[in-house]
Amino acid sequence: MGEVRVSQPPNGSAPPDPGTPAPAAVPAVPPTPPGRTAAPARSAAPLLPGPRSGPGPGPESGVPPRRTAFAEGVERLRAAAVTEPGRLRALGALLALLVLAFGAVTAWQTAERTAAADDVLHRSQPLSSEAAGIYRSLAAANTAASTGFLAGGQETKDSRDRYEQGIRTAADSLVTAAANSEPGSASAATVADLNRLLPRYKGLVERARVYNRQGYPVGGAYLRYANDLMQEDMLPAAEALYTSENGRLSDDYADAERPPWAAIVLGLLALAALAWAQYRTYRRTHRVLNRGLVAATAATVAALLWLVVGHGVARSRLSASHDHGVRSLTVLHEARLASLKARGNENLTLVARGAETVTVDGKRDDAYDVAYRTEMAALGADLAEARRLADDAAGERPVAAAAGDAARWRERHRDARAEDENGNYRQALEKVIGGRGATAESFDGVDTALATALAHEEREFTRAAGAGLCALAGLPQGAGALAALGAAGAVLGIGRRLSEYR
Repeated sequence: MGEVRVSQPPNGSAPPDPGTPAPAAVPAVPPTPPGRTAAPARSAAPLLPGPRSGPGPGPESGVPPRRTAFAEGVERLRAAAVTEPGRLRALGALLALLVLAFGAVTAWQTAERTAAADDVLHRSQPLSSEAAGIYRSLAAANTAASTGFLAGGQETKDSRDRYEQGIRTAADSLVTAAANSEPGSASAATVADLNRLLPRYKGLVERARVYNRQGYPVGGAYLRYANDLMQEDMLPAAEALYTSENGRLSDDYADAERPPWAAIVLGLLALAALAWAQYRTYRRTHRVLNRGLVAATAATVAALLWLVVGHGVARSRLSASHDHGVRSLTVLHEARLASLKARGNENLTLVARGAETVTVDGKRDDAYDVAYRTEMAALGADLAEARRLADDAAGERPVAAAAGDAARWRERHRDARAEDENGNYRQALEKVIGGRGATAESFDGVDTALATALAHEEREFTRAAGAGLCALAGLPQGAGALAALGAAGAVLGIGRRLSEYR
């Protein structure tokens, strides 16, 4: 019997069980060539995802980043813009926006100009006339006070009533001016000064009257003090108030007459866009008319024409109210003030009796007579300008009458001065404050004629400025409504084209 050899495992482990199946053969690994690193053995276990330690999604990782909703919306818009429906939607939005912007700017600018025109008619010019009335009332009171003083104990009821009327009118006008002045403004300060000076002036006049009735010469000194207060403090303050109100009136005129360039430019731009859109539609569809776009164009044209014509008419009428109303009123106010101051100085020439003198051309002359001549020269210049500005016979007639009375006044004043210089005081006084043929008659003629001319120019101003305001009436609301209709027409017209792609 032969010998059976059993091979032992190399590590001295137990031999394999005969009943256990033999393990599968493992392929031999070829030896690694010299100079190369051995490749890692490939595991037989499946690969499972583990924790990520590298960079997130991005260009480095090879994973595209997540897109935001905004980016996706922009991408969709960009994709839609290259299609005809997308272009039509953008065009419709642009047309509607342009027409609405035109309507909004038109409503805004015309509303501002309407408010300014309303201020010209109902606020600025009446306040300017009120300020001129304060000036005129103070000057009239001062003139009446000197006239009553010359009459002495025989002061007439008419001169006393004129003085009281002037003071009362000035006080009432100061109340109105104070109510319409902005707190802290220069006008408010001027009104406060006049309210403070008016009682002081009245006190000086009353003292002058009391002493004059008793025959004391000091009465004349008090009247001169009152006149100095009026001439040096009160009338300059009233003139400053008048100048301030005239400046406000000029500002309101400038605001009302300023052309609405922004609205006009937007209207032309909207019309150009609508015309281009209709031309584009015609080129692509060969259809001559698109009802919606035609309606939008008609509404825009109507609004633009209304704007241009309405503002043009308003500006023309407002300019006429300024040239033939305000300018004439200003000159007539100045003429009436010059006549009042000339009359007051003429009276004071007799009151002072040479107590106040000035040097003119190297020669001493009566100060009040020099002031009289200065005011009469201003009166003549103002009457000539008022006659030039008068645009109809109704306005020219009273100015011509005032000029004739002013000429007679100068002649009678020369006669009165000749009597006074010759020592005939009573005759000079009669020629100044007497009845028929006195300078008082000429002064009354000038004052009455100027009052008539002022009333006529007030009516002319009101008529022209009212027509200018009426030309703008309804324009802000109408322009907004037409713009809304135009925008709706543009949207409907483009929508009609969009429906052809569904």
